[in-house]
Amino acid sequence: MVEKIKRWLSNNLKGDPVLWAIVILLSLVSIMVVYSASGSLAYKKNGGNTEHYLMKHGMLMFLSFVVMWYAHKLNYKYYARLSKLGVLVSIPMLVLAFAFGSKLNDANRWITIPLINQSFQPSDFAKLSLIAYLASVLARNQNNIDDWKKSFVPVLMYSGIICGLIALANLSTALILFSTCMLLMFIGRVPMKYLLMLALSGILVGTVALSFGQRGRTALKRLAVFFNPDDTQKYESIPFQAEQSYIAIWNGGLLGKGPGNSDQKNFLPHSYSDFIYSIIIEEYGFIGGLFILFLYLALLYRGMKVAANSDRAFGGLLSAGLAFGLVIQAMINMGVAVGVGPITGQPLPLLSMGGTSLLFTGLSLGIILSVSRGDIVEEIATDE
Repeated sequence: MVEKIKRWLSNNLKGDPVLWAIVILLSLVSIMVVYSASGSLAYKKNGGNTEHYLMKHGMLMFLSFVVMWYAHKLNYKYYARLSKLGVLVSIPMLVLAFAFGSKLNDANRWITIPLINQSFQPSDFAKLSLIAYLASVLARNQNNIDDWKKSFVPVLMYSGIICGLIALANLSTALILFSTCMLLMFIGRVPMKYLLMLALSGILVGTVALSFGQRGRTALKRLAVFFNPDDTQKYESIPFQAEQSYIAIWNGGLLGKGPGNSDQKNFLPHSYSDFIYSIIIEEYGFIGGLFILFLYLALLYRGMKVAANSDRAFGGLLSAGLAFGLVIQAMINMGVAVGVGPITGQPLPLLSMGGTSLLFTGLSLGIILSVSRGDIVEEIATDE
């Protein structure tokens, strides 16, 4: 029986086995903690059915694995061809979401798909498309990376447009994507003078987004509270979410209160999404929190190892960009939970209860796994 299972895994789960193990471990933790954190909410909103959100989250986790499996079977070079189309489609989708999308927390970030009545954030699709496109452009121009028109203008234009549009409704997501783009271009040997120009452009776009975006005032308030917690004349000393998160972490101690025994899940807003890391520490302790941190660092390490071992520049840059994007988001989420960063509203990838964002996370991981399989078929042209 054991041999049959090993044979099946070997035949169906290709690519980096350590990366597969990390993803499976994070998914199992997600199922347990989401069930615990969402139980009270499910009981109140669904007539005592505490398994409602567990079933919904479990189905989305299963679908994300299906997406990841199919993505890892497809040769990663196909994503170079699809990336330009993805970027061009992302721009009108982001405009549509900002102008007519569903509003949540004073920001229009969601588009509802007709017929199936399922909403999603175009920013998730835009992030993936932009990273793949930058990897394609940088890989294609490695021999003439100093060429202004071929190497930098497309990067500057699409990075500025997409990050700017995302920033109008979601500054933290735009900052994560912009940081990932900067890291990707640094790895792609873009000259420092171009990186400085891009950084200045990012500051300009960010200033405009703070002034005219939907969440600018909220972002400035959160920054002011974080950097001046004792300024009670204009702002509250500690936001309610942060206060409840600190209590959960304090209650967890070294070993935690045990699975399902969190008390703060009944008080902490979004304990199953934005602040799920606090519930992990409360139930599994400081040791459990360190284990989750270790898994994300291991994911970054394996993603960078895949990049280093790739035979093609595109595969290496693509794997590095996607790994950085996921882990930066995870670090920001965990940093907010423990109080080393202002509140952002970012979910914890693969762990937080979410919607279609889980599918895009699965797609990103599937692409990294596809790169880890190596160049299994003939190279596909990356010309636009």
